Amino acid sequence: MATLKLDKQDDLYLLTQINGARANTFTDEVLDEYNAVLDQIEAESGNAALVLTSDDPKFFSNGIDLEYIQSKGMEYLFGHFVPRLDQLLLRLALINLPTVACLNGHAYAGGALIASAFDFRTMRADRGFLCFPEIDLKLGLSPVMTEIVKLLPNEQTRLELVLTGRPIGGEEAAKRGVVDLAVAADVLLPQTLEMAGKLAKKDRRTYTQIKHGFRGHLQGLVDLSKR
Repeated sequence: MATLKLDKQDDLYLLTQINGARANTFTDEVLDEYNAVLDQIEAESGNAALVLTSDDPKFFSNGIDLEYIQSKGMEYLFGHFVPRLDQLLLRLALINLPTVACLNGHAYAGGALIASAFDFRTMRADRGFLCFPEIDLKLGLSPVMTEIVKLLPNEQTRLELVLTGRPIGGEEAAKRGVVDLAVAADVLLPQTLEMAGKLAKKDRRTYTQIKHGFRGHLQGLVDLSKR
């Protein structure tokens, strides 16, 4: 069953998570889908931008599918799944075009990490939380995940978020610089697409070169065998 839907309109890729029944959580199959979509986007030329959102009004993404992992075991989680998720996060952080994550619902754990890997973030102002609950789940962040969280703009806020596990809503996230825009649900996607449309006019090669200049330390962590 497909969990992602990719549409392209002119110079905008709209990638929609469509597995709201499972809170858009991650399994190996979902990671496979992400990588297949990114293969397609990376291979195409021309100026463009990528927007990631969800068709579920409650969940942007709730991170790793815990039932799936419980069926596999903790050794599988740390030995296989986390390394694969790490590599997806790196790939998103370094992808060769502008990216905007549109958080129209809760972004918890792995969902918050995915959002952190994007260049920019928008968020629903009235409902939904961004949260790194790993501290309360007694799960540490991998070195790659730590580097991904460090991409968030506000150093003190990102440290507070990972050390307390406190969820923050859109208005607070915008006020503290974690997201670039927080607006009502009915205008969130249109305004996000407008933002992404402006970014899509930038020269793709130059944009990627500048982005990699700031994120070049991540390139040494990429392991193609883990995809």
